[in-house]
Amino acid sequence: MSDGFWFDGIDDDVIRRERAKARELRKTRWWQQKTASGKCYYCGCQTEHKDLTMDHIVPLGRGGRSTKDNLVPACKDCNNKKKNMLPVEWDEYLDSISS
Repeated sequence: MSDGFWFDGIDDDVIRRERAKARELRKTRWWQQKTASGKCYYCGCQTEHKDLTMDHIVPLGRGGRSTKDNLVPACKDCNNKKKNMLPVEWDEYLDSISS
């Protein structure tokens, strides 16, 4: 598992554009429906829908994009812990803390 790895090959302009796309998607009915349940994608915990954050499953810094299939609602705790991890790295992290 990489800890704090940042892929330097991603252009800052690309990341800026993708973040802008994510901000726009956050305003849509699609995002309202995704967060209505108040359920975190990662831990399944219930929280106020307004307290859910938008997380990129594949982080922007690792080549992910702001598309509906790459964005999920996450509680702040999971989003902060996941940081820039890929899904396989996140699964390894969860396995390591549950062992």
